[in-house]
Amino acid sequence: MNSDAVSPVTVVIPCHTERRWASLVRAVESAKAQDPAPSEIVVVVDHNARLYDKAAHELDGVTVLANRFRRGVAGTRNTGAFHAITPLVAFLDDDARAHAGWLAGLLAPFADRTVVGTGGAVLPAWSGDGRPAWFPDEFLWTVGASHTRMPAETAPAPEVWCAGMAVRRESFLAVGGFRETYGRVTDRVLARDAELCRRMAEQGGTWMFVPGARVHHPVGADRMTFRHFLRRCFREGQLVAVSGGGHLRLALPGALTRHLRRAMTGGGSGALRRAGAVAAGATAAAAGGLLELTTRQPTPLPVPARPAPKITAGVRR
Repeated sequence: MNSDAVSPVTVVIPCHTERRWASLVRAVESAKAQDPAPSEIVVVVDHNARLYDKAAHELDGVTVLANRFRRGVAGTRNTGAFHAITPLVAFLDDDARAHAGWLAGLLAPFADRTVVGTGGAVLPAWSGDGRPAWFPDEFLWTVGASHTRMPAETAPAPEVWCAGMAVRRESFLAVGGFRETYGRVTDRVLARDAELCRRMAEQGGTWMFVPGARVHHPVGADRMTFRHFLRRCFREGQLVAVSGGGHLRLALPGALTRHLRRAMTGGGSGALRRAGAVAAGATAAAAGGLLELTTRQPTPLPVPARPAPKITAGVRR
């Protein structure tokens, strides 16, 4: 590609805390290094005046905005997307690092006008001693990464991860962007990926998973525990009960059999432990789904999508 080319896309990077400053700088630099270059990089600060001032004074070559909506990543991303004037908008987490070719890979499927959004592979960057021996590949979604049952080549997918996704801006605006509030399934990324993908697809269009468009996303020690694993599986079961979507229906089929087979053919105790984790995760998900189905309140009427506001405040450097 021509390194001087500028793509018709704005990259939006939300942030909220000074503790991630070094990661934010790396995320910005990885976005700047893309070929073709984004038309604009927008860093949106979530209700943190000190971080806003620091970003405005120290980040060169980006636009810095303050979140204009409710505190949280949904409002922060919406602020950046509603500000953009390009036909495409890409989202990159402030603690993620985009690989070379990430943006070009996300943009390629938009040559098809039926494509409303794309997402790439999110690779885990394990902290400390690395990945736990008991952790099964099929459950990488519990730490915000792409699991191994995703397509090996660019293909349609029901949902992608917002740590590194791109959307057709007109389709994104038509559904009102990321939903800032949602139902009882708290802490689930409904407002950030699965729920947005569903609403945009329902308007008519396809999401594409692009495995070659890769970002690395850190996995902290707090998310490498068995307790976190079970909690995420429980919440995923709630999601399946609410929407019928989620990662389980893609990742779970055959997982237990695969790991048991490996354990019996020389895989050792690690394979057996991973089989046990699969069984425990499936049980936790079933419990979450059962609880949701037996206690769920009637679904409220949908909130009408609001028009994108005109955003003028910001710092361009």
